Amino acid sequence: MSLLRVLGRPMLASMFVAGGLESVRNPQNVAPIAESVVRPVTERVDLLPDNTEQAVRLSGAVQVVAGLMLATGRMPRPAALAIAATLVPTTLAAHRFWEEEDPSQRAQQRIHFLKNLSMLGGLLIAADDTGAAPSLLWRGRHAAHDLRRDAHLVSRSVRAGARPAAAAGRVRAKLPR
Repeated sequence: MSLLRVLGRPMLASMFVAGGLESVRNPQNVAPIAESVVRPVTERVDLLPDNTEQAVRLSGAVQVVAGLMLATGRMPRPAALAIAATLVPTTLAAHRFWEEEDPSQRAQQRIHFLKNLSMLGGLLIAADDTGAAPSLLWRGRHAAHDLRRDAHLVSRSVRAGARPAAAAGRVRAKLPR
């Protein structure tokens, strides 16, 4: 694994582990802000808890677990996707700069919104990073290519061996018994 991955993954994950722990420990601090986004999502997704504090706690737990997985390099691609899935509603709930009337607050919320958008971009890159190992799709394509090539070689060798075998059979048939 490259030094950039060894250093970069924990750096990217640190914000989510810290923020997730805070959400798990004190969901009541975030629940009022999250209400506007949690309510519509929980109405559409039956698996999520209806209680906003429980949804915030669940999101925080996902961020902690996935953040630790990303930081340690254990299944980093699914971990990055899981964090990204929690970051979208978090950003939409907490950094609604377009609703702020105070110019300084609006600028501050815009900065936080763009920071989260940047972290989302980093997570998407991490989710696509195969760590210099071929992806499953690449391996599947090349395995199919190798199978076709092997089948073609077998077919050619069978045809090449069939002609001499047929000739030998004809000669043998002509020989007296």
